[in-house]
Amino acid sequence: MSFADQYRQKLVSADEAVKVIKSGDWVDYGEFCGQVRDLDKALAKRKDELRDVKIWSVVNPYPTEVNAVDPTGESFVWNSWHFSGADRKIAGTGKPVYYSSIKYSEAPRYVRERIEPIDVAMFQVCPIDKHGYFNFGPQCSFSRAVCDRSKVIIVEVNEKQPRCLGGYEEAIHISEVDFIVEGSNQGLTQLGAPPITEKDQKVANLIMEELSDGCCIQLGIGGMPNAIGMAIAQSDLKDLGCHTEMLVDAYVYMAEAGKLSGKYKAIDPGKMVYTFALGTQILYDFIDENPKCAIYPVNYTNKPSVACLNDKLITINNAVEIDLYGQVNSESSGVRHISGTGGQLDFVLAGWDSKGGKSFICLPAANERDGKIRTRIVPTLAPGSIVTDPRSVADVIVTEYGKYAMKGMTVWQRAEGLINISHPAVRDDLIKAAEAQGIWKKSNKLAL
Repeated sequence: MSFADQYRQKLVSADEAVKVIKSGDWVDYGEFCGQVRDLDKALAKRKDELRDVKIWSVVNPYPTEVNAVDPTGESFVWNSWHFSGADRKIAGTGKPVYYSSIKYSEAPRYVRERIEPIDVAMFQVCPIDKHGYFNFGPQCSFSRAVCDRSKVIIVEVNEKQPRCLGGYEEAIHISEVDFIVEGSNQGLTQLGAPPITEKDQKVANLIMEELSDGCCIQLGIGGMPNAIGMAIAQSDLKDLGCHTEMLVDAYVYMAEAGKLSGKYKAIDPGKMVYTFALGTQILYDFIDENPKCAIYPVNYTNKPSVACLNDKLITINNAVEIDLYGQVNSESSGVRHISGTGGQLDFVLAGWDSKGGKSFICLPAANERDGKIRTRIVPTLAPGSIVTDPRSVADVIVTEYGKYAMKGMTVWQRAEGLINISHPAVRDDLIKAAEAQGIWKKSNKLAL
């Protein structure tokens, strides 16, 4: 049977496709920009006839109909591998949003070996190619693992998905698909970087001092990593590499400025390696059928033993707060969940293991609002706060007041070093707290 014949045979409406979902099923909604839209609306229509349909999501980028029609979660139970702003809004309405803690590089194995089998997998794909494959678009991470673990596979075709070249595990063949839905071709989410603040720029300048020609760059999400990427694009650096989890707009500017030759990468030389892309149309147009870019599953991009094969790997990520012992929280404010572990721990490990590599955790020294200063370098993490990077793992911490390398340092050296880069208005209070905790030496001195 030809691909065209198979396509016609499997083509159904969204309403027809979701009829296979039953109460109690586990349903995967797709990852990032590949989360379903038309199938979501169709499933929401079945709210009154379904109970306890458990849905997996990853960085939910869109308003979801199943959550809008079911504010209590009796019909549709929302589960997330990594929170997004949309997930926080859902949780803010009172509906439970359940997070699953991950070390991102291990997620494909969780799916294949640990979680319950997925009854129905639904995700957006590019239009079928001449070889019968549907490309997953800018989200490879563990899409193939989901397909391998699912009983029924439904694809929602979106002509606006960029076709992302691999790598491997970046597509599924029509022979493996049960139903095809031609979606309404809605545009991908547009996630622009926040404006670069004065604090962001100061942090970027401090990290730029650590970079040299031939470095391999990994950027996390947020204003500070974006500021560093833009600073690189405007710098005199050359022959940099890209091996990252998330591809963002800043990489496009670096590439177009001629900074990313990748010629010194030990693996995938010349390629910009990533596992998902999230940004604006500038980014999606750049990666579309671009042989310069290679999308891989996350157990390749994020695996520390793989990423660290690139010499001079520089990893740059954000944090919510850090305590005087060096524990990094990048996920929550107390018990209020904000995001997730994601790949931060993977790349903190990889940066240290890379020959000549470095790992940076960036954060403003304090939040300043209505004349009040709330330090983000704290005596101890608040009850319920999550330790994303243990104190034995995190290395260089950077605020607008300086940078401090923690590896190998005693608790009193860490207290001194971290207080030195805290907001000046809170340093005396932090010293008193360190004294009370028994981690302040009388001979400690603070830089002025």
